Amino acid sequence: QVQLVESGGGLVQPGGSLRLSCAASGSIFRSSAMGWYRQAPGKQRELVAQINSGGSTHYRDSVKGRFTISRDNAKNTVYLQLNSLKPEDTAVYYCNLYYNRYNDYWGQGTQVTVSS
Repeated sequence: QVQLVESGGGLVQPGGSLRLSCAASGSIFRSSAMGWYRQAPGKQRELVAQINSGGSTHYRDSVKGRFTISRDNAKNTVYLQLNSLKPEDTAVYYCNLYYNRYNDYWGQGTQVTVSS
């Protein structure tokens, strides 16, 4: 069983920055794809960024050039650096660990609010 604990959310003004962290328990982290998703009120959950076990990354178009996903396998932690934040980035951000269809885990979510 894997547990994911997110941190780093908060209230920030437009144009500001935040760094989200997600710490994973267990031994499959380094072999897993890690993703950050978000869900705004009344909207479906959407993929924001993903990093595979080899370090390759993928971003949704609306965050390219502003957000950066990275991972530290020694710390079992994945990060999401959010820069140049916009009000439309406001959402609950969730961390996901995917190893296979039997090992697909979610964190509890962390709120990001972008407002002046």
